[in-house]
Amino acid sequence: MPLTNANQPTADILAATVAAAAAAWPHVGSGDKFTVDAAAVDAMRASLTSARFAGRVIIGEGEKDEAPMLFNGELVGHPDVIEVSVDWDIAVDPVDGTRLAAEGVPGAVAVMAAAERGSMLESSEVYMMKKIVAGPAGRGVLDIDATPAENIVALAAALDKPVDEMRVAVINKARNFELIAQVQEVGAQWVRFDEGDIAMAVAAATPGSGVDMLLGLGGSPEGVVAAVAVQILGGFMQTRFAPQDADQIARALAAGYDLEAKFELDDLVSGERFVFVLTGITDGVLARGIRDRDGSLELQTFILDSALSEPVLAENLVSGI
Repeated sequence: MPLTNANQPTADILAATVAAAAAAWPHVGSGDKFTVDAAAVDAMRASLTSARFAGRVIIGEGEKDEAPMLFNGELVGHPDVIEVSVDWDIAVDPVDGTRLAAEGVPGAVAVMAAAERGSMLESSEVYMMKKIVAGPAGRGVLDIDATPAENIVALAAALDKPVDEMRVAVINKARNFELIAQVQEVGAQWVRFDEGDIAMAVAAATPGSGVDMLLGLGGSPEGVVAAVAVQILGGFMQTRFAPQDADQIARALAAGYDLEAKFELDDLVSGERFVFVLTGITDGVLARGIRDRDGSLELQTFILDSALSEPVLAENLVSGI
């Protein structure tokens, strides 16, 4: 369906992710992930200066001194709108999967999400969290404190499918190798991915995506971004902070985080109004990657909006890149 002013801030967020993806495209396959990311960040922020909504960046590119643009705490939107009201919490990842984009392999996306002001968990002091994500069938069935085998078997029963047909995404990192082995030992299919935590978590909450569940240790900021989409999809998500060294533990405790707390979906992001937009850069599980059509770029965007009845897969054509 077409996106009009009535769907704000969705249309402006769509424009920002498209701008980020298109700006990253000339550097895809370059081997330079820093240039990929910088181009996307600059383009996303430039696009947001004309947005007809205003928000505060809760999940951004880092602290102000480390990330001069789209930093945690930055206000985004048209200056005139910012002066009147800042109504949204914003989470951005101009390129989720910078290495993937730099290498020209599948899985790189541009992402932005929004929720009501004051509703997003600020997780910048703890970089990692343990996660479990599934679709609506996981509600009342799954628990992060259960074993992987118990959760897989329980969700298989809820979905009325054999365990050996269950597809469980776990990011391919050393910290998850034991978990991957447990997934395979119970007889489920491991969905391997090397980066792109956000898209795969959202896929796990999207019925019919080919991913039934996401498990394992991944990024905390990415978890909060994905939680926006899971809220819209009516899915299941639980997390727990998982600092990986003494410095991270100290930072987390100094910030007042409870490292034993189990976060439910509403603890990650709450409210009534949510927007999640993901534009493909390279081919992925939710959106096709960019295609060059005689000098114009054809982009595909996966859109979730709590004001819309179902996901939208939008096509955009950008000229002059």
